[in-house]
Amino acid sequence: MKHRIGRVEQEILREVNDILLKRVRDPRIEGVTITGVDLTGDLQHCKIYYSILSDKASDSQRAQAGLDHAKGLIRSELGQRIKIYKIPELTFLQDKSVQYGERIDELIRGLHESEKQ
Repeated sequence: MKHRIGRVEQEILREVNDILLKRVRDPRIEGVTITGVDLTGDLQHCKIYYSILSDKASDSQRAQAGLDHAKGLIRSELGQRIKIYKIPELTFLQDKSVQYGERIDELIRGLHESEKQ
């Protein structure tokens, strides 16, 4: 069963990225990239993780509002593209791992600079 969930997650990831590029015309979601999908075992709920290019909190809030607004369109498009019994409820969450990695890199650079002095 885990193998099937992984395949469905990959399919959702690919299709949502395509839908955002080709079907959703909301300027608030420009620069949004889907980074991961977490699907429950019963295929009823789906957490979709996204990242944005900007670090500003206002851009993050705008992107979240745009994705929440487009959730119905995205879900209906998924229903047409993916052949499963029931399309899961979608929840969009910002992926903080990119920002976390940048912070770690910044701290390491700071340590190297302090060693040079």
